[in-house]
Amino acid sequence: MEILYTASVQVKGGRNGHVKSDDGVIDMDVRMPKGLGGDGGNYTNPEQLFAATYSACYDGALNLVARMNKHKIESKTKANVSIGKQADGGLAISVVMEIEVNGVERSVAEELIKQAHQVCPYSKAIRNNVDVELRLV
Repeated sequence: MEILYTASVQVKGGRNGHVKSDDGVIDMDVRMPKGLGGDGGNYTNPEQLFAATYSACYDGALNLVARMNKHKIESKTKANVSIGKQADGGLAISVVMEIEVNGVERSVAEELIKQAHQVCPYSKAIRNNVDVELRLV
């Protein structure tokens, strides 16, 4: 792989700690959400951060695929990232992507969201390891 960009973020304290990027753009506390036994509060958590990054990357891939297929679209992508227990007692994440595509017929939109899932680097990174459901809304 020819590296085009590297992001560097350091975490101290894990799920109840602090995250900071080398450039200082990300500089915030993270806390365990109530659903996982934490105090919750006005903090982010790894699942929210992953949802933000995955939906941004996927929506970019969707627009790229649309342009390559000569379609002009407007889109919104919402990633719902869940964490839960597996049968073996370990934890895993799953993702439901809610994708809105305007400017093309539904059948075209359905094909574009499938193509975007093949192109998106985040989709590629988690393929065959994380359950991802694509929902055209």
